[in-house]
Amino acid sequence: MNVSKWETPFWPEGVAHNISNFHYPLSQVLDNAARRYPENVFTIFNGATKTYAQVKDTADRVANFLVEKGIKKGDKVALFLPNIPQFPEIFFGILKAGAVCVNCNPVYTPTELNHQLCDSEAKMVFCMDHPEFYKNTVKAIVDSDVETVVICNIKSYLPKSKAFIGSLLGKIPKADRHEPGHLMFDDIVKAARPTPPAVEIDPEKDTAVMLYTGGTTGVPKGAELTHANFTYNIQACEEYFRFVHKKNEKPDKIRHGGYHTFLGILPWYHSFGITSALLFSVLSASRLVCIPDPRSGKPPFTDVLKAVEKYRPTFMTAVPTIFVAFTNHPLLKKYDISSLMGCLSGGAPLPPEVCRQFEEATGAIIFEAYGLTETAPAVCINPSFKETRKIGSIGFPLPGTDVKILDIETGEHELARGEDGELAVCGPQVMKGYWKRPDANDEVFKTINGQRYFRTGDIAHIDEDGYVVITDRKKDMIIVGGFNVYPRDVEDIIYTHPKVELVAVVGIPDPKSGESVKAFIKLKPGESMTQEEMIQFCKENMAPYKKPRKIEFRDDIPVSNVGKVLRRVLRDEEIKN
Repeated sequence: MNVSKWETPFWPEGVAHNISNFHYPLSQVLDNAARRYPENVFTIFNGATKTYAQVKDTADRVANFLVEKGIKKGDKVALFLPNIPQFPEIFFGILKAGAVCVNCNPVYTPTELNHQLCDSEAKMVFCMDHPEFYKNTVKAIVDSDVETVVICNIKSYLPKSKAFIGSLLGKIPKADRHEPGHLMFDDIVKAARPTPPAVEIDPEKDTAVMLYTGGTTGVPKGAELTHANFTYNIQACEEYFRFVHKKNEKPDKIRHGGYHTFLGILPWYHSFGITSALLFSVLSASRLVCIPDPRSGKPPFTDVLKAVEKYRPTFMTAVPTIFVAFTNHPLLKKYDISSLMGCLSGGAPLPPEVCRQFEEATGAIIFEAYGLTETAPAVCINPSFKETRKIGSIGFPLPGTDVKILDIETGEHELARGEDGELAVCGPQVMKGYWKRPDANDEVFKTINGQRYFRTGDIAHIDEDGYVVITDRKKDMIIVGGFNVYPRDVEDIIYTHPKVELVAVVGIPDPKSGESVKAFIKLKPGESMTQEEMIQFCKENMAPYKKPRKIEFRDDIPVSNVGKVLRRVLRDEEIKN
């Protein structure tokens, strides 16, 4: 698909408006890096490293094992793994076998995992050797089509000294017992040959990954994402990103061959983490630091700061709550995190104040992205340098992507610039559709001028300079006495208060105005505030109809495993009370 030039005078200099170099199987990304830079380090895990050649060898063996076990092209293989070094080896092995990788959240309950296994018709599952993860896997495979369970233990991926001491002290995670017939990952790799099968892949039609979405709003649906959905996304990002690699140099494309180190802090079972960290690091043959649990350490997130100081990552993709965790960490000044050059923010709107505080504390630049699971995920990204970045917007559509703003009520009319409506996207990154859900596909896809557009459910507008601005989720919009209130607008203002660490705004039933605004606020450590103080702050800084009628201070605000603030949970709690 070729789209017309995006109309803006601020389009990044030198960036093409279309790309065509993405029509290849996704596993080829690893093969290319291993061919060009075989001895370069790929994964870093607790000080132990694996090269690109080593990861490719293991991925080839995994593919061989899968075929020997009867896995055929199009069969589903599930991953229940955190960010451990086996993840990319298995992921690419599944793709090399022509199978579909079903990425599942490893901390889901057995009931949640069982739904995904049964719905996807997965025939095999890879899980971690861990007291909880493995136990949940055993329960989740009951009444599913899973025939084979492979268990991944991290001992062989640790430095020998750490593995020895960890074994003595019992610090290496391990399940209490393994069920008969379940296989160990190290054993299957050792026994398999490094000869993947020859499988014909149609990048535009063949599903590579199935990611489940909608878990925060309803029963999760499997989004079928093709090889080209992902290869387009990483190639488009490579074309779009420009970095000042050294002082006084002009911004340039990301450098390949080990120049960069990516911090793998976002979970790879999620579309944002797998594309922006795992796959993008492979495309550029960069190093990737495996962070299984970003909250580890005392206080939480301390181990991440230690990893940044030790491994000197240059690039980090994260959600706003992670940037908040950095800037408000009581030990931040003890660690040198100056290696960070660029940070991509996504998954939720980035409050301008959070952006300012993080950049001030680290010296890095944050450029905000927007995307969805259904778009693998990137749709729009702010330019990656400050001259043309517009904080508060999500920048421009990626090269080869088009977006339109449709009227919220019917979705039938395209709106003019400056008008808020539902964002719809058309491009090579848009999924095939939801697995076994034609009804859901009918709801989200719309044909406009012969092109298929995905209706995102997000409210946005295009400003006078051509920047796309997300106003809020359509389902989160609050109507106060006929006025539309977007939670993000209120949250962004509250974030400017120096005592606030985290905030979530929801609409609650109100007999007079239909709905009213309530703000849930987590204060920074050691701070205190009265409701009256915050209400007065809001009164001074926002229109009366936007002002929260109720303020509730909380020690914690619920977030998803990816770090998104769960407004729905707060709204449901409020309604029940």
